[in-house]
Amino acid sequence: MLRTVGPGPPRVLEQTGRPSHGRPPWPCTLGQVTGEAFSAPSAGGQSHVERPPVPALHGLVSSVWVQGVGRDAAPYVHRHIPNGAVELVCKVGSAPQVVGPLTGPRAEVLEPGTSVVGVRFLPGAFPAVAGLPMSETAGLVLDAEELWGRPAAALGEAIGAAASPKEALAAMQLHVQERARDGMPPDLLVSEAVRGLMPWRATDVTSLSASLHISETQLRRRCRTAVGLAPKALHRMLRFQGFVALVQQAIAHGRAPTTVGLALLARRVGYADQPHLTRECVRLTGVPPRAFLAETHRTCANAHDHSASFGPVLRAEKETRQPRPHR
Repeated sequence: MLRTVGPGPPRVLEQTGRPSHGRPPWPCTLGQVTGEAFSAPSAGGQSHVERPPVPALHGLVSSVWVQGVGRDAAPYVHRHIPNGAVELVCKVGSAPQVVGPLTGPRAEVLEPGTSVVGVRFLPGAFPAVAGLPMSETAGLVLDAEELWGRPAAALGEAIGAAASPKEALAAMQLHVQERARDGMPPDLLVSEAVRGLMPWRATDVTSLSASLHISETQLRRRCRTAVGLAPKALHRMLRFQGFVALVQQAIAHGRAPTTVGLALLARRVGYADQPHLTRECVRLTGVPPRAFLAETHRTCANAHDHSASFGPVLRAEKETRQPRPHR
């Protein structure tokens, strides 16, 4: 089933996956992490934990994740922010879904007892496993079975029968490896363009296309095919991910992100000024910065670990701040 999740204020989506006959969601297995282990949900009865992918998926996948809502918790509204990525997602007990690159924010209600596993692809990497242009998936959620047939249905059954989150993620990553083995390699020029548009890089689309020896029109066409988005839209999303990375860093260090000056954060990420950050925050999250910061701190402070996603972004900023040695 195809569902539009396009631009505008966050839209609450119902679960669209067809039921699969598996075991019930894992009882009390999601939450804080020690090494590779997952424990029970804590703050608010919900948790979200990310980990790097298996080595075979480096270059295709940025992170894998497990999310859960406790059986006795209230329904949890999860805010999805456009980040240029495609995700393969499966609620335990339902069929897997492919979430195309978002073109605007969306909200999803996770009911008590829900367990979810997912794989987040690097921008531009999903065509290697999808076999279709990403321009056809932007802003859409579709059943993975529409793309891959019986293997996708078998994946949902394997996740439903998994005894643990780790086992479910292993099944999902194996499925991606098998799809990638027979797929086309990523467009290397687009991969280089994505690197050039990442946070902390002082570039624009015109300069980027010139450095790649390609016209802006050609870059836009290839980027839409591989990523599903135009370069300028992707640039805005990735820059905002730099802002979110700094917010998550503050939370990880025990600081309330609302105490961090927005003007300072705006300059650090590369916005012209604080109003520029405010406009982009409303565009990409649906709420102004202070409301977004308060919500993020409330939901992420004790039960979320996003280091697999934002660690590389923060390391890249650190590298740009280090003085280059003189030759």
